Amino acid sequence: MRDNGDTASSGARRERRLTAAENLATTVGVSQACGALDLPRASFYRQRKRRTEPDCQSIAKRCSPRALAAEEQEHVRQTLYSERFMDKSPYQVYAALLDDGVYLCSVRTMYRILEQENASKERRNQLRRPNYRKPELLATGPNQVWSWDITKLKGPEKWTYYYLYVILDIYSRYVVGWMLAHREQAELATKLIDETLTKQNVCEDELIIHSDRGPSMTSHSVTQLLISLGVTKSHSRPHVSNDNPFSESQFKTMKYRPDFPARFGCYEDGLSSSRKFFDWYNNEHYHSGIGLVTPASLHYGKASEIVASRKQTLALAYAAHAERFVNGTPTPPDLPSAVWINPPSNQEQDQKKRLPEIHCPQKPQDTSLTHRRSEYPLASCVPAELASVSSDSPTIPPDEPLNTRVMPEKIPGVWGLAPSSPQMTQPPQAALH
Repeated sequence: MRDNGDTASSGARRERRLTAAENLATTVGVSQACGALDLPRASFYRQRKRRTEPDCQSIAKRCSPRALAAEEQEHVRQTLYSERFMDKSPYQVYAALLDDGVYLCSVRTMYRILEQENASKERRNQLRRPNYRKPELLATGPNQVWSWDITKLKGPEKWTYYYLYVILDIYSRYVVGWMLAHREQAELATKLIDETLTKQNVCEDELIIHSDRGPSMTSHSVTQLLISLGVTKSHSRPHVSNDNPFSESQFKTMKYRPDFPARFGCYEDGLSSSRKFFDWYNNEHYHSGIGLVTPASLHYGKASEIVASRKQTLALAYAAHAERFVNGTPTPPDLPSAVWINPPSNQEQDQKKRLPEIHCPQKPQDTSLTHRRSEYPLASCVPAELASVSSDSPTIPPDEPLNTRVMPEKIPGVWGLAPSSPQMTQPPQAALH
């Protein structure tokens, strides 16, 4: 690396070459002088321009006779930042001052004074969109966090659809409830959630139901039901599909199957196809996200036995042909220990693991998006059958509103935290498939 002394001497030599080229150019011309001294003509012209231009500082000192004095500029600045005009644009200030019989300066001068302080952008009070928090939900066992969504199934004709409501347990991927209806309606969603909660025998303050911000998900009737049952609700951020990944993945699994039709001929076809799919998905589908076991086996506590049996099978295979397993005894895929929606950073997870007593039920840390028991597995999970409701059932007519339980007129408590619930009643069996 060249030191400072060498750099300074090189600069001095270059300056002498430029001076010599200027002197020689007066006699032989610029091209011949630069060629003789091996000097680029651009450097020559740049040097001459720098010497012939006037001093920039002297130009800065020159002031236009039309410019405002320093005291006048300060007066304009104080006027712009006054309580009366602090949220108004220079055009509004200019017009208001003229109506008062006052002229300070032009609108452009006002903008110029504001630009000096980087304050020339929007000054008006405007509506601020709410800052939606990223949901961070954790499930370490079944019936801790449910995700639900609605998708459309194409009907026999253009612009005709059937609406499939699906409630999914994110830990086991088990579809705990589903419904096919002719329309999307909050009352239908309320009926499905109510019956599914009853079938799964979920205890109060032990469940989070997560969804996007569709009209049925954020409806008043659904909110009232969840509050009355002691269920915490959570919502995705607007236009962020990754905040509800498990429901979206389940819909993709259904619609990418080779037997999924482009259109359904009638409502009964859609109902039969949905029933067949969910039976396969829950009881026969080896899910890659839960250690290649079926969602039903994990949801109902049978997956551990399956994994133990797989380990014995692999151990026998290793004992018979150890030379075929270069990495030692093979092991089956592990069951999930924790399932996250938007997991936090590794540092935050390690901190939570080191301090489990902070998140125990006796010392809750409630937030609107994190359940106080979401980090602890339930002591037991009661098996339940799949709750599926269809709008062709006598209890849910396709074109008549549902008669649901009486809800309180006003939602009490803090959003996301529910008070005690009344005793639930068993739903009509005719509505379940």
